[in-house]
Amino acid sequence: MKKLLVLLALLVFFSNSANAQQALDKMIEQDLPSLVNTYQKLHANPELSHKEEKTSTFIAEELRKLGYEVTERVGKYERTELTGYGIVALLKNGSGPTVLIRADMDALPIEEKTGLPFASKVKAKNDLGEEVFVMHGCGHDIHMTSFLGTAKMLVTLKNQWRGTLMLVGQPAEERGTGAKAMLNDGLYSRFPKPNYVLALHDSANLEAGKVGYTEGYSLANVNSVNITVRGLGGHGAYPHTTKDPVVLAAQIILGLQTIVSRENSPLDPAVVTVGSINGGTKHNIIPDEVKLQLTVRTYKEEVRQRVLSSIERITKGIALAAGVPENRLPIVEVVETEFTPATFNNPELSRRISSAFEKALGKENVVKLDPVMGGEDFGRFNLNDQIPGFIFWLGAVEPSKVAKSRAEATPLPSLHSSQFAPMAEPTIFTGVKAMTLAALELLK
Repeated sequence: MKKLLVLLALLVFFSNSANAQQALDKMIEQDLPSLVNTYQKLHANPELSHKEEKTSTFIAEELRKLGYEVTERVGKYERTELTGYGIVALLKNGSGPTVLIRADMDALPIEEKTGLPFASKVKAKNDLGEEVFVMHGCGHDIHMTSFLGTAKMLVTLKNQWRGTLMLVGQPAEERGTGAKAMLNDGLYSRFPKPNYVLALHDSANLEAGKVGYTEGYSLANVNSVNITVRGLGGHGAYPHTTKDPVVLAAQIILGLQTIVSRENSPLDPAVVTVGSINGGTKHNIIPDEVKLQLTVRTYKEEVRQRVLSSIERITKGIALAAGVPENRLPIVEVVETEFTPATFNNPELSRRISSAFEKALGKENVVKLDPVMGGEDFGRFNLNDQIPGFIFWLGAVEPSKVAKSRAEATPLPSLHSSQFAPMAEPTIFTGVKAMTLAALELLK
């Protein structure tokens, strides 16, 4: 009876917009201690991509307690030995649109150095069988906690919306394979196809209490490219008798920089980075080959295809110019299994939700941001903008630290840093409030 009276009081309160915001704030504040405990538990017990078994079980159990219809182990990878630990939780509440809200669950192979009392000390074996430290260095623990808080708010506020909530716990975001695996396992055929898809990602540069957004392209296409530069090895004292792949690799690396600076329009952003170069065994031995690993970032599909084509043309052209025989030309491999498509925020949806954020959070706390060249496989869920999608940035840094960083021009710990430590309470509070408001805006 007491709970019923509280709920009735809230219903009356929500008839007024200002009162509605106060009521929502109060509800989140009451849950905040429990949510922070959840965050600390998730942070202290991270699991690597493709291995999120305990994390997904915990999230699924919490959603079942709230009354959601939960399906576990959704996901089929191209590597058939892997288990898909995806979660789909449904809450149907009359006729109306279906809104998908996604949270990613995996962690990174990083040794945590934050010094937090609940810091991760976990070690695990990666896909190669190597033992590595594990850390939530990208804030997926914040994402999951905000996700669970939002799930509870929307159950409590069922009288305020109509339609279907589709909550998706996604594995393997860091490997770029989780969203594709869930779609390959019938995400949009076994379950309702959504009318909208939403997600948040914490920011290592934005103050806690604020949210940021970008209209249109928000995050980039990501391609991994492997290049094997083949030469003819020999003695370091007699280079004229060889075709030196180390020199060729150096020329190729410099040549690749002209793709962005001289072949691509400056109005179409692109990045070509050589992140790894390996070759040789000893001072006086010219090796037979050198291996390069590249990351390639673009937004538009036609730019992506042109850049990848240029990489192969320049690489093989430099080798031919050096006299490398055709049977020893470089091998250029685009690793299709690691491709992540660009994330495109539907402009109309972006304006609609950001306007709702401004009304509830204050215009000063809603920041329009430039797109970034980072990658995020959330972009797969909108099926090339067939489904309007929106991902927003959640400020996670103590405001005084942001101010100091800007004043002194010193960088803050970034995402994927061993020192990254979100300011938990205000970040979670804002994450729950913002995502709840976004869902209510689309389901009202």
